[in-house]
Order: sequence, then structure tokens, then C-alpha cells
Amino acid sequence: MDFNVKRLAADAGTLFSRAVQFTEEKLGQAEKTELDAHLENLLCRAECTKQNTERIMKQTEVLLQPNPNVRIEEFLYEKLEKKVPTRMNNHEMLGQSMIESGSEFGPGTAYGNALIKCGETEKQIGGAEREFIQSSAINFLTPFRNFLEGDFKTILKERKLLQVKRLDLDAAKTRLKKARVADARAVAEQDLRMTQSEFDRQAEITRLLLEGVSSTHAHHLRCLTDFVEAQTTYYAQSYQYMVDLQKQLGSFPSTFSSNNNQSSSSSGGASISVPTIPLSASMPSPSPGRGLSGFSELRSSSGSRKARVLYDYDAAGSSELSLLADEVIMVSSVPGMDSDWLMGERGAQKGKVPITYLELLN
Repeated sequence: MDFNVKRLAADAGTLFSRAVQFTEEKLGQAEKTELDAHLENLLCRAECTKQNTERIMKQTEVLLQPNPNVRIEEFLYEKLEKKVPTRMNNHEMLGQSMIESGSEFGPGTAYGNALIKCGETEKQIGGAEREFIQSSAINFLTPFRNFLEGDFKTILKERKLLQVKRLDLDAAKTRLKKARVADARAVAEQDLRMTQSEFDRQAEITRLLLEGVSSTHAHHLRCLTDFVEAQTTYYAQSYQYMVDLQKQLGSFPSTFSSNNNQSSSSSGGASISVPTIPLSASMPSPSPGRGLSGFSELRSSSGSRKARVLYDYDAAGSSELSLLADEVIMVSSVPGMDSDWLMGERGAQKGKVPITYLELLN
């Protein structure tokens, strides 16, 4: 293999002169060409952009995947250019557990059916979360990562090259100062002009790249807007799913009261009745069960009794009283009132309340 000895010697000499110049600068024995203030500001802004982009990326990744072990696994799959295995998220796993448990209890029971409904909603939320994560990864994390691994690496490369050109320039200035012979000064002056030209050219290239960081900020702003929109959509979908679920659960007492009564009587234990939501001022006859004992005695007396509310109840009109589960109110019988209703009192508030929503207290 042929070697260009002169070329190798020249390269070795250049590296040596750079090393000497750098060392003397550190020791304060040589002058250093300072970059202009505008270029220094651009370098500081680029470094600040890099550091904050890394910080935002890190916290966003934690938000999208709180489990550090899974994050590491996904990182390795990405580096190996392999497809990340599909796994259920927490909402989907909870939903699956609820559905399986509801199926075991029986879809025909109130509790079993409620578990299934809740499980389906949790899986819907899990799907919405998956879409949010995918959208955020593509429209938010990927552009940030591309800047760090692409544009900023190019900036670093050109910045290092600018440092090299500056060392060459300062070394040429030092050689010119030390030159005593006319011929040596002429060579040194020519070398200085060449290194100055190369330094100016590299400084301009670096400046153009650094000024492009402004475009990066504008791009990242659009990515941030996309991220906020994806997050808004995710939360709005989750909220709507939960509102729909609440409505479905609110219909369970009227739908499954007969099933619950049958299952409680067949079990031989204490019976638990689920109230029927009244659709008008007249309610169907209550099923015998918890909370109904003692009402006949109350009707035969003229006094008031304390009663605990079993379920939430929204008043259908101004003559009724809304109820909150587990609160205690005073109830009394009013002559001529439907047998399925009592007069309830909560402080200064009074109104009719359905007896199937109450449990008399001793």
C-alpha cells in the first residue's frame, strides 16, 4: 500500500499546531479569535433549544408510558428496528377483568351487567388512550427527536469544524508574529489569508444553520398545538364515555330489580331490593326487602322517623325532594298520600320521597 508521506507529514503538522494552539490558549499564553456576538448568541440559543427539547421529550415519554421498564423495552425494539409487541394498557386490562368477572356473576344480574358495562367503557377509554399515545408519538415526539438526532447533530458537526478552523487561524497568526525572515513572513501571510478565508466561510455556514433554529421553534410550536389537540380529544372522549356509562348504570334499578329479587330469594340470605325509578307521581308497589320494614308502623303513627337514603334520587318536580345516597333525613306519613311515598324533610326543604329509596332507622 502506497502512502503519501508528504501528505501524512502535513496532516500531522496541522494536528500538532492545533494542539499547541489549544494548549497555549488554555494556559493564557496565546490569543484567541473571538466569535462575533451574533454568532455567540445563536450558539447559546441552539444549546438552550437542545437542552429544553431533551427535557420536554423525557417528561412526555414518562407521561405516555409511566412504566420505565416498558420504556426501555420499547427503546430497544426501536433501536433494533423491530416491531414493538402490542400490549394492553391499564384501562384495557381493567376493562377485561371487569368483563370476565361480570360474565361469571351473570350478565342477567345487576352487578354482573354493570361490571360488563364498566369493562366495555374502560376498554373504550383504553382505545382512546392508545390513539392519543400514537398521535403524540408521531406528531410531537418524532419531530423533537428528529431535531436532536438530525439538525442539532449537523449543527454540532459544523460547530466543531468552526473550532478547528479558528485554531488554524490563530496558529497562522502566531506563525506570522514569529516569522523574522521575509520569505517566511510571505509564506505566513499567505497561510493567514487562506485560513482566514476558510474560517469566515465556516462561520457563515454555521451561522446559517443556527439561524434555522428559529424555523425549528416554529415547527415545534405547531407540534405542540397538535399535542394539545390530541390530549383534548382524548379527555373529551373519556369524559363522554363516562357520562354514557353513568346513564346506563342509572337505568339498572328499573331493569334488574326482578333479577336481583329472584337471586336474593333463591340464595336464602338477606334479601336486597333494587329500587324502581319512579316515572310519575305514582310508583309501582315496592318489592319486599331491605329498608321497607317499619313503614307500616310509621303510617299508623303521626310522628316522624329518621331514614337513611339508599340510592341517589333526582326529583321529578317541585313537590318532590332530591336525595343523596347515605344521607339521613326525617320522613313522616301524610294522610291521603300515595302508599309508595312519604314526606321527607332536610332542614327547611320538604318534599315527597319514594319509600323504596329509604331505610328506616331505629
